[in-house]
Amino acid sequence: MIIRINPRALNTSEPLAEALGRPVSSQEGLTDHTVVAHWSGLDYYTPFDEQQIWTSTEWAEHLDAPTWQHPFPADPKGDHRAIWHADVRLAPGHRDLTGPEWSEIAHRVARAAGIQRPGDHQGCRWIAIQAQPGRLDLLANLLRVDGTWAEQPHRLLALVTAEGRRIEADLGLISPRAGGPDPDSAARFAAPQSNISDAATQLAGLLGQLADENTGPLSTVRGLVEHAAHRLGRLPHAHAHGSAHQLELIARRLHGIQQDLDATAAALPTAPTAPARPTPPAYGAAAAPVPPSARLAR
Repeated sequence: MIIRINPRALNTSEPLAEALGRPVSSQEGLTDHTVVAHWSGLDYYTPFDEQQIWTSTEWAEHLDAPTWQHPFPADPKGDHRAIWHADVRLAPGHRDLTGPEWSEIAHRVARAAGIQRPGDHQGCRWIAIQAQPGRLDLLANLLRVDGTWAEQPHRLLALVTAEGRRIEADLGLISPRAGGPDPDSAARFAAPQSNISDAATQLAGLLGQLADENTGPLSTVRGLVEHAAHRLGRLPHAHAHGSAHQLELIARRLHGIQQDLDATAAALPTAPTAPARPTPPAYGAAAAPVPPSARLAR
């Protein structure tokens, strides 16, 4: 299972079209076979629409509504893009999932991403779309119903990736090895594996520094590219707009590289914390008695 967090957007139309694999339409209704999960507060806004099937345009308007109600909103970092989009893709060879299983995945990823809190009916408006084989898309407005911005956890991609591993195990998407591991083999390779784990921990730290959204070099480069695209976009010349669009695409690829590095760092094995070494007894002091069970273990 691969979970990818896409760049945020100003409105829902483009992310929803990407999730559906077709343009947003005011004619096509989306049933619960497509919208497999949604935020808990939806029922408070549709008390008389239980039998109504919303079109994709109406779903987009529903998610965009908090942005309209609070003009020119910006998060604490000054970002006006409130629409959050993540997609979940099954790895090749996984079995087909049922609607309830897709719904469970949606709710668990939403909780891990900080866009859903149990019992919070004034939180983020979000929906989960399952319109393409082996793929689930989560769309959310980070501007909460009460007008505040959702606080997503630090190292968000690492957290949702870890939740994805747990979901795979819970839904039986990972086939266990028949017979279990060979204990002799595990003992034989204990030391080399420890060395590998130490190296992986160092590499994970390095990749995390490269991908860090606040201090990483890729984030700095991406910010400069986005700034250049913004300045070009304000020029009146037609070719400047084309160049600005190309720079926006470059910034998006850089963002994708950051996420790939972060996911790779999260997937690397980490070295276990070494147990503290016992303090040797002072010279002449009596050694502590060894319990019988420990003597037998030796």
